[in-house]
Amino acid sequence: MGTCIICDTPVDGEVCEFHEEDVCFLFRGTDASQLTPRRYYEGTVDGYADFGVFVDIGPRVTGLLHRSELDKRLESLDWEPGDTVFVQVLDVRDNGNVDLGWSIRQGRDEFRGCVVDDPDGERRLDEADSIDEPDGSADETTPASAETDDESTGMTEQTETTTGTDSADESAATGSSSAGTDEAAGDGATVGSTNGGTAAVVAESDESTEAAADAELARTTVDALADQVGAIVRLDGVVTGVRQTTGPTIFELRDETGTIECAAFEEAGVRAYPDVDLDDVVSIEGEVERHNGDLQIETESLTVLTDDERQAVLDRHEAAIEDEARPASVDPLGGHETVDGLTDELTEAATTIRRAVMEARPIVVRHSDTADGYVAGAAIEHALLPLIEDKHTRDDAIYHYVTRRPLEGTVYDMDDATGDVSNMLDARDRHGEQLPLVVVVDAGSTIESTDAYELLAQYGADRLVVDANVADSAVSETVRTAVTPGDRDETLTTTAIAATLAAAVNADVREDLRHLPALSYWESPPESYVDLASEAGFDADALADRRNAVALEAHYQSYNDKRELIADLLFDSNGGLAGHVGDQFREKLETELATARENTTVSGTGDVTVTVLDTAQFTHRYDFPPTGLLLDALHRSERDRADGPFATLGVDEAELSVRTTDFVDVRDLGDAIATAVPDAGVTVVGGADGTVEFLKGEREAVQDAAVDALGDLLE
Repeated sequence: MGTCIICDTPVDGEVCEFHEEDVCFLFRGTDASQLTPRRYYEGTVDGYADFGVFVDIGPRVTGLLHRSELDKRLESLDWEPGDTVFVQVLDVRDNGNVDLGWSIRQGRDEFRGCVVDDPDGERRLDEADSIDEPDGSADETTPASAETDDESTGMTEQTETTTGTDSADESAATGSSSAGTDEAAGDGATVGSTNGGTAAVVAESDESTEAAADAELARTTVDALADQVGAIVRLDGVVTGVRQTTGPTIFELRDETGTIECAAFEEAGVRAYPDVDLDDVVSIEGEVERHNGDLQIETESLTVLTDDERQAVLDRHEAAIEDEARPASVDPLGGHETVDGLTDELTEAATTIRRAVMEARPIVVRHSDTADGYVAGAAIEHALLPLIEDKHTRDDAIYHYVTRRPLEGTVYDMDDATGDVSNMLDARDRHGEQLPLVVVVDAGSTIESTDAYELLAQYGADRLVVDANVADSAVSETVRTAVTPGDRDETLTTTAIAATLAAAVNADVREDLRHLPALSYWESPPESYVDLASEAGFDADALADRRNAVALEAHYQSYNDKRELIADLLFDSNGGLAGHVGDQFREKLETELATARENTTVSGTGDVTVTVLDTAQFTHRYDFPPTGLLLDALHRSERDRADGPFATLGVDEAELSVRTTDFVDVRDLGDAIATAVPDAGVTVVGGADGTVEFLKGEREAVQDAAVDALGDLLE
């Protein structure tokens, strides 16, 4: 029994529970389960990802500080890999993942004390303690520079100086090649050091070289590594990622069966094999290990393959990818006639997406911020996650290789593309990642997106579009595949297309997707989709709850994918959460609808009735529901009262939106307004279902011209 270092309260350790958050802890354990949630720990920045920062809490434990936990934007964080930082452990999950929180205190002197958190017992920090020496002292027989804790992999690299015969014998025994030995490298060129921690290897005799050659390892594959932990293996593959940690360099290697991380150590924080880059074809020898549950290779030698050896690897990869990437068939969900007619486009898109997974390329899914956009994007994400887990050996691969980012509206514009390009170039330069495949869903099918696609094309990032709207010809020319109907079909949603695409990408999740097409309709889904949802156990109320809940959550934290929350709403068969959030949706929407009805005006010409709502004056513009969803609901609630053609017109300070009983191409409406008010600077954004933008000073004239034009267009 001791006393708290702050208040002298008797405690079993060094600090009482009340003052735990006033102390910084130095972790000396070897497993994440030994961490104590709520405590603040000193750690080291390991690296960045789109979604946050990885921080090493100890030699064998790494946690994720998610961007949502930061008190500033991730891009403005000035931490660099290797920096000492302080974070709070929020949770340790069953799979060993560690969730971290932000600490406003970023120095030991800002805490009221420091304690060494050792599984064998807590102790107060003394001068003998350091992050680099968990035992509190250096090995008396080994120079301090000779042993370095590898904070990324949990491996300890022991520097040794070997001589002649000993080195040769060791090489022959393990079957690994020595650096710089042409005979061992074959047609390839060995670069850098052996990275087995050896500082120097002297020339071997001819006999030892021949012995090493005789012991050359047979090639294995990534999918066979789980049964070879502890063995020395050889892998031939393509480098798909390179990142430098505070310890080793991590090479991501892809062969025809999957992807594995290979840790190569030169010295702490120093780039191993500096001449090896993305897309190089290499042969790696090393020991199969598990690091925090993930398979990993501790690299002993790395050889860049050239000429015939290089081509043989590439040919093997291409044959495997081509065979596996193309789905055997595309079987549309629910039998919608328009979706049935998109089989070729769906096959091409599914092949492109599956190929990106197999090539270890990140996939970025961008979608509109509507319920249809969220459900369609989540369907594709749901198909991708298990595929990525299957192809990668690291537990956090699903956070690295698929990102879903909502858009504001239905245009993928230069602002969006500039952000994506900046992120992907940062990921390439900082973490050695490949350029991504960008999939734009329920958006990006109009000419306004072509500049953005051309920017992506300048860097070689592939592009796909999936949308229920007819794509402009200019878009089809700037993307690999546009999965869009040839003619307008008001009975089609983007989710109806995306669910079939997701099932083609991953047939194993097909059963999970059956209810999604019906869920995406606000009114009267096709009977085939209703039947499909019913077979999956979802009645009309269950579908409405989920759609409404997604629509509500889409409005909040609009820049955030809300991956887990959206998945719970869509795929949890219980439905309790969806029902709860759905009730909030109905309450908020009805309140706003009542306000809107009291403030509409009725205009029109001839038999056409136009209900006009000043959305700038009579809506809570930044609260739920968003203007588009409110106008949809207002139009549905008011149209049945009209005798004849009916339109709902929402007029903001410089934007006009319209809903009509019979289809009106907003581009035609924009042309009519521009003719009537030529000085209003009228433009149409978003195509046939888009919005009309204009100069604020001409608002009244634009509104009058819109009412007159609707009278002509709806007659």
